[in-house]
Amino acid sequence: MNGNAELLNFIYQNSQMGVDTIKQLLDITDDEKLKSHLRAQLSGYQDIHYKAQKMLNANGFDEKGISAFDKIKTYMMVNFQTLNDRSASHIAEMLILGGAMGIVDAIKNIRKYTDAEHDIVALMEELKSFEEDNSQKLRAFL
Repeated sequence: MNGNAELLNFIYQNSQMGVDTIKQLLDITDDEKLKSHLRAQLSGYQDIHYKAQKMLNANGFDEKGISAFDKIKTYMMVNFQTLNDRSASHIAEMLILGGAMGIVDAIKNIRKYTDAEHDIVALMEELKSFEEDNSQKLRAFL
């Protein structure tokens, strides 16, 4: 697989994980302010996910979604971590920590795929900026 496909699939998988996790958390939390933020975050992840899918298809690449094992693992981890604490503060903390991992991975991938096409790198930068912005906004819930 070439660098363009690998970077696009990273964006595709990262945004898919965001969509899946946010949907799960919307069902868990009762905090209306947090739900409002999560809906906005979900919309952003869906937009990036769609853009990545569109770019993959336009370049003749197949989407490599998240494996069933990783989906189940993440689903179980979110359920476990919210078993005793469903507070907005705890959920915000979980999302900030997960977002930080996504930011680090984005930076590493941008540096790794220096030969990737400009529009693909720009989408990676968009995802990174989106996650940085989410982290900043979630601090209000801590």
